[in-house]
Amino acid sequence: MTITITTPSILFPAITLLMLAYTNRFLALAQLIRSLHKEYRSSHSSNTLKQIQNLRQRVALIRTMQACGGTSILCCAISIFSILFGATTLGVGLFLVSIGFFCCSVISSLVEILISTRALQLLLADIELDHQ
Repeated sequence: MTITITTPSILFPAITLLMLAYTNRFLALAQLIRSLHKEYRSSHSSNTLKQIQNLRQRVALIRTMQACGGTSILCCAISIFSILFGATTLGVGLFLVSIGFFCCSVISSLVEILISTRALQLLLADIELDHQ
């Protein structure tokens, strides 16, 4: 397989944009956790406790997303340098590793989205119980 320096260069901005999105999700989640922590301290609601447990899973997934994304961008950058300096076999290998970590990052993101929808369903169920 022969690739040029432009091949891994195409993946580079995509990973960077994903990392920005992951950071925004992390910051929003951190703010929500602080808010729920304050709420739980005052009310000791079981629904709030369920949400906090859900958030623990989401934080772990975001950490995985960011770690895989960071590893992917690092492998991609080293791949670019490898190809640039003539080590094409190493560059191709690192590019494939980069794609693998990129896929793991995206899969973790999808799982985190599924878990976040469960949290929203808890809130909706709580609202529906209040109106019955």
